[in-house]
Amino acid sequence: MKVLKFGGTSMANAGCIKRVKEIVLSDPDAGYVVVSAPGKREAGDAKVTDLLYAAFRAVKAGQAAADAFLPVRTRFDDIVGGLGLKMDLSAEYDGIIERLDRGTTADYIASRGEYLSAKVMAAALGWTFCDTKELIRFDDAGRFMAEETDVLMKKALCGRTRLVLPGFYGADEAGEIRTFSRGGSDVSGAIVARAVLADMYENWTDVDGFLMCDPRIVEDPELIGMITYKELRELSYMGANVLHPESIFPVRKNDIPINIRNTFNPAAPGTLIVPTKKFFKGEFTRRDSTVTGIAGKKDFFAIFIEKSMMNNELGFARRVLSAIENKGLSIEHMPTGVDTLSIVIDGTGVEPETVEDILAEIVKTCRPDVIDIVRDIALIAVVGHGMLRKKGTAAKVCSCLYRADVNIRMIDQGSSELNIIIGVDNADYEKAIACLYREFI
Repeated sequence: MKVLKFGGTSMANAGCIKRVKEIVLSDPDAGYVVVSAPGKREAGDAKVTDLLYAAFRAVKAGQAAADAFLPVRTRFDDIVGGLGLKMDLSAEYDGIIERLDRGTTADYIASRGEYLSAKVMAAALGWTFCDTKELIRFDDAGRFMAEETDVLMKKALCGRTRLVLPGFYGADEAGEIRTFSRGGSDVSGAIVARAVLADMYENWTDVDGFLMCDPRIVEDPELIGMITYKELRELSYMGANVLHPESIFPVRKNDIPINIRNTFNPAAPGTLIVPTKKFFKGEFTRRDSTVTGIAGKKDFFAIFIEKSMMNNELGFARRVLSAIENKGLSIEHMPTGVDTLSIVIDGTGVEPETVEDILAEIVKTCRPDVIDIVRDIALIAVVGHGMLRKKGTAAKVCSCLYRADVNIRMIDQGSSELNIIIGVDNADYEKAIACLYREFI
Protein backbone atom coordinates (compact mmCIF):
# COMPACT_ATOMS: atom_id res chain seq x y z
CA MET A 1 0.00 0.00 0.00
CA LYS A 2 1.31 3.45 -0.95
CA VAL A 3 0.63 7.00 0.18
CA LEU A 4 1.14 9.49 -2.66
CA LYS A 5 1.67 13.16 -1.90
CA PHE A 6 1.50 15.75 -4.71
CA GLY A 7 3.05 19.21 -4.32
CA GLY A 8 1.87 22.60 -5.50
CA THR A 9 3.39 22.38 -8.98
CA SER A 10 1.65 19.04 -9.49
CA MET A 11 -1.69 20.68 -8.62
CA ALA A 12 -1.13 24.02 -10.37
CA ASN A 13 -3.82 23.73 -13.05
CA ALA A 14 -6.23 21.32 -14.72
CA GLY A 15 -3.56 19.92 -17.02
CA CYS A 16 -1.28 19.09 -14.10
CA ILE A 17 -4.12 17.48 -12.16
CA LYS A 18 -4.95 15.29 -15.16
CA ARG A 19 -1.35 14.00 -14.97
CA VAL A 20 -1.81 13.32 -11.25
CA LYS A 21 -5.04 11.45 -11.92
CA GLU A 22 -3.31 9.26 -14.49
CA ILE A 23 -0.44 8.48 -12.12
CA VAL A 24 -2.76 7.55 -9.26
CA LEU A 25 -5.23 5.44 -11.24
CA SER A 26 -2.44 3.56 -13.05
CA ASP A 27 -0.95 2.36 -9.75
CA PRO A 28 -2.92 -0.49 -8.12
CA ASP A 29 -1.01 0.04 -4.86
CA ALA A 30 -2.13 3.68 -4.48
CA GLY A 31 -4.36 3.87 -1.43
CA TYR A 32 -4.14 7.44 -0.16
CA VAL A 33 -3.46 10.77 -1.86
CA VAL A 34 -2.35 13.91 0.00
CA VAL A 35 -2.32 17.21 -1.90
CA SER A 36 -0.93 20.72 -1.60
CA ALA A 37 -2.65 23.92 -2.69
CA PRO A 38 -2.13 24.81 -6.37
CA GLY A 39 1.28 26.35 -7.01
CA LYS A 40 2.55 28.62 -9.74
CA ARG A 41 1.38 27.85 -13.26
CA GLU A 42 4.23 29.80 -14.84
CA ALA A 43 6.99 32.22 -13.95
CA GLY A 44 5.57 35.34 -12.34
CA ASP A 45 2.35 33.60 -11.30
CA ALA A 46 1.17 33.47 -7.67
CA LYS A 47 0.69 30.38 -5.53
CA VAL A 48 -2.83 29.95 -4.17
CA THR A 49 -1.50 30.05 -0.60
CA ASP A 50 0.01 33.47 -1.30
CA LEU A 51 -3.30 34.62 -2.79
CA LEU A 52 -5.05 33.51 0.39
CA TYR A 53 -2.62 35.36 2.64
CA ALA A 54 -3.08 38.44 0.43
CA ALA A 55 -6.87 38.15 0.78
CA PHE A 56 -6.53 37.93 4.56
CA ARG A 57 -4.41 41.10 4.65
CA ALA A 58 -6.74 42.93 2.24
CA VAL A 59 -9.79 42.24 4.41
CA LYS A 60 -7.88 43.43 7.46
CA ALA A 61 -7.20 46.65 5.54
CA GLY A 62 -10.90 47.12 4.79
CA GLN A 63 -11.52 45.44 1.42
CA ALA A 64 -14.75 43.47 0.98
CA ALA A 65 -14.14 39.76 1.65
CA ALA A 66 -15.80 38.60 -1.58
CA ASP A 67 -13.57 40.90 -3.64
CA ALA A 68 -10.43 39.90 -1.78
CA PHE A 69 -11.22 36.20 -2.27
CA LEU A 70 -12.09 36.53 -5.97
CA PRO A 71 -8.60 35.59 -7.35
CA VAL A 72 -8.73 32.31 -5.39
CA ARG A 73 -12.28 31.61 -6.51
CA THR A 74 -11.36 32.26 -10.14
CA ARG A 75 -8.35 29.97 -9.90
CA PHE A 76 -10.35 27.03 -8.62
CA ASP A 77 -13.22 27.65 -11.03
CA ASP A 78 -10.70 27.49 -13.88
CA ILE A 79 -9.37 24.16 -12.56
CA VAL A 80 -12.83 22.65 -12.14
CA GLY A 81 -13.86 23.82 -15.62
CA GLY A 82 -10.63 22.54 -17.19
CA LEU A 83 -11.20 19.12 -15.64
CA GLY A 84 -14.79 19.03 -16.87
CA LEU A 85 -16.05 18.24 -13.38
CA LYS A 86 -19.71 18.65 -12.51
CA MET A 87 -19.09 20.06 -9.05
CA ASP A 88 -20.13 23.35 -7.49
CA LEU A 89 -17.80 24.87 -4.91
CA SER A 90 -20.05 27.88 -4.24
CA ALA A 91 -21.04 26.73 -0.76
CA GLU A 92 -17.36 26.26 0.13
CA TYR A 93 -16.49 29.70 -1.21
CA ASP A 94 -19.35 31.29 0.71
CA GLY A 95 -18.21 29.70 3.95
CA ILE A 96 -14.67 30.99 3.50
CA ILE A 97 -15.88 34.49 2.61
CA GLU A 98 -18.14 34.52 5.67
CA ARG A 99 -15.19 33.58 7.91
CA LEU A 100 -13.12 36.34 6.29
CA ASP A 101 -15.94 38.84 6.87
CA ARG A 102 -16.42 38.17 10.55
CA GLY A 103 -12.74 37.72 11.31
CA THR A 104 -10.65 34.58 11.39
CA THR A 105 -7.05 33.44 11.71
CA ALA A 106 -4.33 33.48 9.08
CA ASP A 107 -3.91 29.73 9.62
CA TYR A 108 -7.54 29.06 8.72
CA ILE A 109 -7.40 31.14 5.52
CA ALA A 110 -4.05 29.68 4.44
CA SER A 111 -5.39 26.14 4.89
CA ARG A 112 -8.25 26.63 2.45
CA GLY A 113 -5.98 26.14 -0.56
CA GLU A 114 -5.25 22.55 0.46
CA TYR A 115 -8.86 22.02 1.51
CA LEU A 116 -10.29 23.05 -1.88
CA SER A 117 -7.48 21.28 -3.73
CA ALA A 118 -8.32 17.98 -1.99
CA LYS A 119 -12.03 18.45 -2.73
CA VAL A 120 -11.25 18.85 -6.43
CA MET A 121 -8.78 15.95 -6.48
CA ALA A 122 -11.29 13.62 -4.79
CA ALA A 123 -13.93 14.52 -7.39
CA ALA A 124 -11.45 14.01 -10.25
CA LEU A 125 -10.46 10.54 -8.97
CA GLY A 126 -13.92 9.50 -7.79
CA TRP A 127 -12.39 8.90 -4.34
CA THR A 128 -13.53 10.03 -0.87
CA PHE A 129 -12.46 13.35 0.65
CA CYS A 130 -11.18 13.08 4.24
CA ASP A 131 -10.52 16.32 6.17
CA THR A 132 -7.27 16.37 8.17
CA LYS A 133 -8.84 18.92 10.51
CA GLU A 134 -10.25 15.92 12.35
CA LEU A 135 -7.08 13.85 12.21
CA ILE A 136 -3.97 16.00 12.75
CA ARG A 137 -3.72 17.48 16.23
CA PHE A 138 -1.83 20.53 17.49
CA ASP A 139 -1.69 21.83 21.06
CA ASP A 140 -2.91 25.29 22.07
CA ALA A 141 0.54 26.75 21.33
CA GLY A 142 0.47 25.39 17.78
CA ARG A 143 2.92 22.54 18.39
CA PHE A 144 2.31 19.33 16.47
CA MET A 145 1.21 16.42 18.69
CA ALA A 146 2.66 13.37 16.95
CA GLU A 147 1.42 10.50 19.10
CA GLU A 148 -2.10 11.90 19.57
CA THR A 149 -2.30 12.40 15.81
CA ASP A 150 -1.16 8.85 15.11
CA VAL A 151 -3.94 7.47 17.33
CA LEU A 152 -6.59 9.61 15.59
CA MET A 153 -5.28 8.71 12.14
CA LYS A 154 -5.16 4.98 12.80
CA LYS A 155 -8.72 5.00 14.14
CA ALA A 156 -10.10 7.07 11.24
CA LEU A 157 -8.26 5.37 8.38
CA CYS A 158 -8.35 1.74 9.53
CA GLY A 159 -9.92 -0.42 6.83
CA ARG A 160 -10.44 2.52 4.46
CA THR A 161 -8.57 3.30 1.25
CA ARG A 162 -9.06 5.43 -1.88
CA LEU A 163 -9.01 8.57 0.25
CA VAL A 164 -7.85 12.10 -0.65
CA LEU A 165 -6.59 14.25 2.23
CA PRO A 166 -5.50 17.91 2.30
CA GLY A 167 -1.96 18.54 3.50
CA PHE A 168 -0.49 21.41 5.54
CA TYR A 169 -3.03 21.68 8.36
CA GLY A 170 -4.85 20.11 11.28
CA ALA A 171 -6.58 21.59 14.31
CA ASP A 172 -5.97 22.21 18.00
CA GLU A 173 -8.07 20.71 20.77
CA ALA A 174 -10.55 23.60 20.52
CA GLY A 175 -11.13 22.81 16.85
CA GLU A 176 -9.25 25.86 15.49
CA ILE A 177 -7.27 25.26 12.30
CA ARG A 178 -3.48 25.14 12.76
CA THR A 179 -0.90 24.85 10.00
CA PHE A 180 2.60 23.50 9.66
CA SER A 181 5.29 25.81 8.28
CA ARG A 182 5.25 26.41 4.51
CA GLY A 183 5.81 23.17 2.63
CA GLY A 184 4.19 21.24 5.47
CA SER A 185 2.10 19.07 3.15
CA ASP A 186 5.18 16.83 2.98
CA VAL A 187 4.78 16.32 6.73
CA SER A 188 1.08 15.56 6.36
CA GLY A 189 1.79 12.87 3.79
CA ALA A 190 4.40 11.28 6.05
CA ILE A 191 1.94 11.31 8.97
CA VAL A 192 -0.63 9.43 6.87
CA ALA A 193 2.03 6.94 5.72
CA ARG A 194 3.00 6.23 9.31
CA ALA A 195 -0.60 5.77 10.45
CA VAL A 196 -1.52 3.27 7.73
CA LEU A 197 1.91 1.52 7.88
CA ALA A 198 2.42 2.15 4.18
CA ASP A 199 4.92 0.09 2.22
CA MET A 200 6.06 3.28 0.46
CA TYR A 201 5.56 7.03 0.78
CA GLU A 202 5.81 8.59 -2.69
CA ASN A 203 6.40 12.33 -2.75
CA TRP A 204 5.64 13.70 -6.21
CA THR A 205 7.13 17.06 -7.15
CA ASP A 206 8.64 18.79 -10.21
CA VAL A 207 12.19 17.35 -10.07
CA ASP A 208 13.52 13.87 -10.71
CA GLY A 209 14.92 13.57 -7.17
CA PHE A 210 17.87 14.70 -5.08
CA LEU A 211 20.94 15.84 -6.97
CA MET A 212 24.45 15.17 -5.72
CA CYS A 213 25.10 18.90 -5.44
CA ASP A 214 23.59 22.28 -6.29
CA PRO A 215 22.91 22.52 -10.07
CA ARG A 216 23.40 26.29 -9.83
CA ILE A 217 27.08 25.59 -9.08
CA VAL A 218 27.77 22.38 -11.03
CA GLU A 219 26.13 21.94 -14.40
CA ASP A 220 23.97 18.81 -14.69
CA PRO A 221 25.07 17.01 -11.48
CA GLU A 222 24.25 13.33 -11.10
CA LEU A 223 21.01 12.19 -9.48
CA ILE A 224 21.17 10.37 -6.14
CA GLY A 225 19.47 7.04 -6.81
CA MET A 226 19.37 5.90 -3.19
CA ILE A 227 20.07 7.69 0.07
CA THR A 228 19.59 6.71 3.71
CA TYR A 229 17.60 8.70 6.26
CA LYS A 230 20.85 9.72 8.00
CA GLU A 231 22.50 10.90 4.80
CA LEU A 232 19.36 12.84 3.88
CA ARG A 233 19.32 14.50 7.30
CA GLU A 234 22.92 15.69 6.85
CA LEU A 235 22.33 17.06 3.35
CA SER A 236 18.97 18.65 4.22
CA TYR A 237 20.53 20.40 7.19
CA MET A 238 22.94 22.01 4.73
CA GLY A 239 20.12 23.27 2.54
CA ALA A 240 19.63 20.46 0.01
CA ASN A 241 15.86 20.53 0.46
CA VAL A 242 13.51 18.73 -1.89
CA LEU A 243 11.45 17.60 1.11
CA HIS A 244 10.24 19.60 4.09
CA PRO A 245 13.01 18.95 6.68
CA GLU A 246 10.54 17.57 9.27
CA SER A 247 8.82 15.20 6.87
CA ILE A 248 11.09 12.21 7.35
CA PHE A 249 10.47 11.86 11.09
CA PRO A 250 6.98 10.29 10.99
CA VAL A 251 7.96 7.63 8.45
CA ARG A 252 11.33 7.08 10.07
CA LYS A 253 9.57 5.84 13.21
CA ASN A 254 8.21 2.90 11.20
CA ASP A 255 11.08 2.46 8.72
CA ILE A 256 8.94 3.38 5.71
CA PRO A 257 10.91 4.20 2.53
CA ILE A 258 10.28 7.47 0.70
CA ASN A 259 10.43 7.78 -3.07
CA ILE A 260 10.88 11.27 -4.56
CA ARG A 261 9.20 11.24 -7.98
CA ASN A 262 8.59 13.75 -10.78
CA THR A 263 4.95 14.30 -11.80
CA PHE A 264 6.16 15.60 -15.16
CA ASN A 265 8.53 12.68 -15.77
CA PRO A 266 6.80 9.68 -14.15
CA ALA A 267 9.03 7.21 -15.97
CA ALA A 268 12.04 8.38 -13.94
CA PRO A 269 12.69 6.17 -10.88
CA GLY A 270 13.49 9.18 -8.70
CA THR A 271 15.43 9.08 -5.45
CA LEU A 272 14.70 6.31 -2.95
CA ILE A 273 15.18 7.29 0.71
CA VAL A 274 15.63 4.15 2.80
CA PRO A 275 15.83 3.30 6.51
CA THR A 276 19.47 3.40 7.59
CA LYS A 277 19.39 0.17 9.62
CA LYS A 278 17.75 -1.73 6.74
CA PHE A 279 20.44 -0.37 4.40
CA PHE A 280 23.19 -1.73 6.64
CA LYS A 281 21.36 -5.06 6.93
CA GLY A 282 21.55 -5.35 3.13
CA GLU A 283 17.81 -5.01 2.50
CA PHE A 284 18.61 -2.13 0.12
CA THR A 285 21.71 -2.02 -2.05
CA ARG A 286 23.28 0.60 -4.32
CA ARG A 287 26.46 0.97 -6.31
CA ASP A 288 29.44 1.41 -4.02
CA SER A 289 30.52 5.03 -3.65
CA THR A 290 32.47 7.01 -1.09
CA VAL A 291 30.32 10.13 -1.22
CA THR A 292 26.55 10.29 -1.63
CA GLY A 293 26.18 14.06 -1.89
CA ILE A 294 27.73 17.47 -1.27
CA ALA A 295 25.83 20.46 0.10
CA GLY A 296 26.54 23.68 1.94
CA LYS A 297 25.44 27.07 3.19
CA LYS A 298 27.02 30.50 3.50
CA ASP A 299 27.09 33.22 6.16
CA PHE A 300 28.21 31.50 9.32
CA PHE A 301 30.50 33.12 11.86
CA ALA A 302 32.89 31.60 14.39
CA ILE A 303 33.81 32.77 17.87
CA PHE A 304 37.43 31.78 18.64
CA ILE A 305 38.40 31.53 22.32
CA GLU A 306 41.84 30.77 23.79
CA LYS A 307 42.71 30.36 27.47
CA SER A 308 45.61 28.59 29.15
CA MET A 309 44.57 25.53 31.18
CA MET A 310 41.03 25.74 29.77
CA ASN A 311 40.70 21.98 30.00
CA ASN A 312 41.12 22.12 33.80
CA GLU A 313 38.53 24.85 34.33
CA LEU A 314 35.26 23.26 35.37
CA GLY A 315 32.20 24.59 33.49
CA PHE A 316 34.14 26.70 30.98
CA ALA A 317 32.35 25.39 27.88
CA ARG A 318 28.99 25.53 29.67
CA ARG A 319 29.43 29.24 30.42
CA VAL A 320 30.35 29.94 26.80
CA LEU A 321 27.30 28.06 25.53
CA SER A 322 25.04 29.76 28.07
CA ALA A 323 26.06 33.17 26.72
CA ILE A 324 24.94 32.05 23.26
CA GLU A 325 21.77 30.35 24.49
CA ASN A 326 20.74 33.47 26.43
CA LYS A 327 20.55 35.33 23.12
CA GLY A 328 18.32 32.69 21.57
CA LEU A 329 20.96 31.24 19.24
CA SER A 330 22.03 27.65 18.72
CA ILE A 331 25.45 26.40 17.71
CA GLU A 332 26.33 24.48 14.56
CA HIS A 333 29.78 23.09 15.40
CA MET A 334 32.25 23.28 18.26
CA PRO A 335 35.83 22.28 17.31
CA THR A 336 38.13 22.25 20.36
CA GLY A 337 41.78 22.03 21.38
CA VAL A 338 43.46 21.74 24.78
CA ASP A 339 43.43 25.50 25.30
CA THR A 340 41.15 26.61 22.45
CA LEU A 341 37.46 26.51 21.69
CA SER A 342 35.67 27.57 18.51
CA ILE A 343 31.91 28.01 18.26
CA VAL A 344 30.34 28.13 14.79
CA ILE A 345 26.94 29.87 14.53
CA ASP A 346 24.58 30.49 11.63
CA GLY A 347 24.76 34.25 11.09
CA THR A 348 21.58 34.59 9.04
CA GLY A 349 19.49 37.36 10.57
CA VAL A 350 21.77 37.80 13.60
CA GLU A 351 22.25 41.48 14.46
CA PRO A 352 25.81 42.78 15.15
CA GLU A 353 24.65 44.01 18.56
CA THR A 354 23.66 40.47 19.50
CA VAL A 355 27.13 39.18 18.65
CA GLU A 356 28.75 41.96 20.67
CA ASP A 357 26.57 41.10 23.67
CA ILE A 358 27.61 37.44 23.42
CA LEU A 359 31.29 38.35 23.29
CA ALA A 360 30.92 40.67 26.30
CA GLU A 361 29.18 37.93 28.30
CA ILE A 362 31.91 35.40 27.47
CA VAL A 363 34.62 37.87 28.50
CA LYS A 364 32.77 38.55 31.77
CA THR A 365 32.10 34.93 32.74
CA CYS A 366 35.11 33.13 31.24
CA ARG A 367 37.94 35.72 31.17
CA PRO A 368 39.66 34.25 28.07
CA ASP A 369 43.22 35.17 27.10
CA VAL A 370 42.08 35.74 23.52
CA ILE A 371 38.63 36.10 22.00
CA ASP A 372 38.08 36.82 18.32
CA ILE A 373 35.35 36.50 15.72
CA VAL A 374 35.66 35.28 12.14
CA ARG A 375 32.81 36.25 9.81
CA ASP A 376 31.62 35.23 6.34
CA ILE A 377 32.31 31.52 6.63
CA ALA A 378 30.65 28.94 4.40
CA LEU A 379 30.17 25.37 5.61
CA ILE A 380 30.24 22.45 3.18
CA ALA A 381 29.18 18.90 4.07
CA VAL A 382 30.67 15.94 2.22
CA VAL A 383 28.26 13.12 3.11
CA GLY A 384 28.28 9.37 2.57
CA HIS A 385 28.30 6.07 4.43
CA GLY A 386 31.11 4.98 2.12
CA MET A 387 33.59 7.18 3.99
CA LEU A 388 33.52 4.66 6.84
CA ARG A 389 35.19 2.07 4.62
CA LYS A 390 37.49 4.25 2.50
CA LYS A 391 40.87 5.33 3.84
CA GLY A 392 42.16 8.76 2.94
CA THR A 393 38.82 10.49 2.32
CA ALA A 394 39.75 13.51 4.47
CA ALA A 395 43.12 13.65 2.71
CA LYS A 396 41.36 13.76 -0.67
CA VAL A 397 39.15 16.60 0.55
CA CYS A 398 42.12 18.65 1.74
CA SER A 399 44.33 18.01 -1.29
CA CYS A 400 41.46 18.77 -3.68
CA LEU A 401 40.80 22.14 -2.00
CA TYR A 402 44.55 22.89 -1.93
CA ARG A 403 44.79 22.37 -5.69
CA ALA A 404 41.81 24.69 -6.15
CA ASP A 405 43.58 27.36 -4.02
CA VAL A 406 40.86 27.23 -1.35
CA ASN A 407 41.91 27.88 2.25
CA ILE A 408 40.27 25.60 4.83
CA ARG A 409 39.17 27.60 7.88
CA MET A 410 37.76 24.61 9.75
CA ILE A 411 37.41 20.86 9.32
CA ASP A 412 35.20 18.63 11.47
CA GLN A 413 34.41 14.94 11.02
CA GLY A 414 31.40 13.45 12.80
CA SER A 415 31.93 10.52 15.16
CA SER A 416 29.82 8.32 12.87
CA GLU A 417 32.20 9.08 9.98
CA LEU A 418 29.12 9.87 7.92
CA ASN A 419 30.23 13.38 7.02
CA ILE A 420 33.14 15.77 6.83
CA ILE A 421 32.32 19.44 7.42
CA ILE A 422 34.60 21.99 5.80
CA GLY A 423 34.64 25.69 6.62
CA VAL A 424 35.84 28.04 3.88
CA ASP A 425 35.49 31.74 3.11
CA ASN A 426 32.15 32.73 1.58
CA ALA A 427 34.06 33.91 -1.49
CA ASP A 428 35.45 30.40 -2.07
CA TYR A 429 32.14 28.56 -1.56
CA GLU A 430 31.17 27.87 -5.17
CA LYS A 431 34.74 26.98 -6.18
CA ALA A 432 35.03 24.55 -3.26
CA ILE A 433 31.71 22.81 -4.05
CA ALA A 434 32.69 22.39 -7.71
CA CYS A 435 36.13 20.95 -7.02
CA LEU A 436 34.80 18.52 -4.38
CA TYR A 437 32.15 17.30 -6.80
CA ARG A 438 34.78 16.67 -9.49
CA GLU A 439 37.01 14.88 -6.99
CA PHE A 440 34.43 12.44 -5.67
CA ILE A 441 31.66 12.20 -8.25
